[in-house]
Amino acid sequence: MRSAFGTTFDVPLGYLNTASIGVPPTPVASVVADAVRRWSVGGDSPDAVDAQVSTARNAFGRLVGVPGERVAMGASVSQLVALVAAGLPADASVLVARGDFTSLTFPFAARGLRVTEVELDEIASAAGAHDLVAVSVVQSANGRIVDLEGLRAAGVPVLLDASQAVGWLPLELEWADWVVAAGYKFLMAPRGCAWLACSPSALERTVPVAANWFGNEDPWSAVYGLPLRLASDARRLDLSPVWLSQFGAAASLPYLASLDMTAVRDHGVALADAVLTGLGLPARGSAIVSLDLPSAGERLAAAGVRSSVRAGRVRLAFHLYNTVEDVDLVLKALD
Repeated sequence: MRSAFGTTFDVPLGYLNTASIGVPPTPVASVVADAVRRWSVGGDSPDAVDAQVSTARNAFGRLVGVPGERVAMGASVSQLVALVAAGLPADASVLVARGDFTSLTFPFAARGLRVTEVELDEIASAAGAHDLVAVSVVQSANGRIVDLEGLRAAGVPVLLDASQAVGWLPLELEWADWVVAAGYKFLMAPRGCAWLACSPSALERTVPVAANWFGNEDPWSAVYGLPLRLASDARRLDLSPVWLSQFGAAASLPYLASLDMTAVRDHGVALADAVLTGLGLPARGSAIVSLDLPSAGERLAAAGVRSSVRAGRVRLAFHLYNTVEDVDLVLKALD
């Protein structure tokens, strides 16, 4: 058991795979376990999760700097990005970073829109020639951070995928048109929850293609019959919630939102950079790093390090629960 940032984590030495699956604080895991127990005996009513949905929604808003009423709740990044893609004209041009995560880029390609890939460093300078920029704040494959200030100054609509950033990187993204993120990585919630923050003008251009009863102003008054009646705020885009995921998110996200995110960033970045400098590589200032070293994945696995391979390189990710012991284990394995 590890103690960090005011809570405990039942995470083993060498777990450096948060960019794939975040490990919850033990109190969050207990909340989900209790929800499973209530489910197993029919102990919850259908509206039992409504308060948790609201709690998680507002906490996500605090983490990205957007009011809660401008945050929609869904199940995955691709499902929420598809709402944005559906609102674009058929001839729209979308700019993306080469090699970005496909849950962000595929919804635009599947709609038949003109999608252009450029290198991450070229995103801001190339933005002006396109109708939308869709890019991850932190690249999944290698932890590189996009030039947010350059994008903000570009003056074109922007969709940011914060899935690999929110939970460790301080974010103030109210200026962006859309901000999407999944909950099961650095937010340490169960898989099956995601959020989409919208600016007021962007909300008007976002299509509720999965419109359902939960997107109503008062969901429980809209379970039967027409006409269509959806909420006036971002809740109009909501999916019916994945219950167990929302119980976990309502415990994890407020905890994260209560932390000093600068301290969280400094903690993870210091550990990641310590691995790089220990290997004779330059520091990169990100909590996610990728390594192109012979047999690195096999050597790390043999030493008990949990990592992943992305784009042909070993990826390590550091979060609240990691310590210098994890760094030492990596360096010893790769010595």
